[in-house]
Amino acid sequence: MYSLTCPLCLLKFESVNVFFQDKKRSYHQCPQCSLVFVHPDERLTPEQELKEYRLHENHIDDEGYRKFLNRALTPLLSTIDSFTNALDFGCGPVPLLAMMLKEHGLQTSIYDPFFFPSRDVLDKTYSLITCTEAIEHFHYPHKEWSLWQSLIESGGVILVMTKRVINQDRFKQWHYKNDPTHVCFFSEDTFRYLGLKYQYDVQFPTNDVVLMKKL
Repeated sequence: MYSLTCPLCLLKFESVNVFFQDKKRSYHQCPQCSLVFVHPDERLTPEQELKEYRLHENHIDDEGYRKFLNRALTPLLSTIDSFTNALDFGCGPVPLLAMMLKEHGLQTSIYDPFFFPSRDVLDKTYSLITCTEAIEHFHYPHKEWSLWQSLIESGGVILVMTKRVINQDRFKQWHYKNDPTHVCFFSEDTFRYLGLKYQYDVQFPTNDVVLMKKL
């Protein structure tokens, strides 16, 4: 038994049971917010992460990548005219979603700690923040969630796209956990916890997209 601190809700707890363990990493679940996370000692260094990210082969003109991101964009289309601006947070080296939002007439800024690290865009507020396939990479997601609270406008929406934890048995066979850059795994219960803590209406339009509207 040893002590852990949840990287999302910051609860300190005694790890009685490991949620799952393979040959490379151990995974723990927070008893308060239900986040499943890799033990801090088993995460990649920033240099190792960047090396992995550079292996990705997404391109602006990749129709398959566009179709994939449409899964995040589609739930927004019915209300997209209500947004005044957007921030694509954790956009990676190819900010295609930002381009797609601009195609719908939405002024969109981009931020990524590795590829677009200018923090100037973090000095204003937004009616929409998107984070697609990035939140699972955050080592200390409480920092990003706290930052987002200073960026999102009242009535604004945070859209997160990430595959969600279903249960312990499904997790054991889950390919998503095998990416070495994936270190934090969210479930519906985790997003509901965040909704209560930060006062958001939480909706799950698809099995990997969550919409959180600031109340």
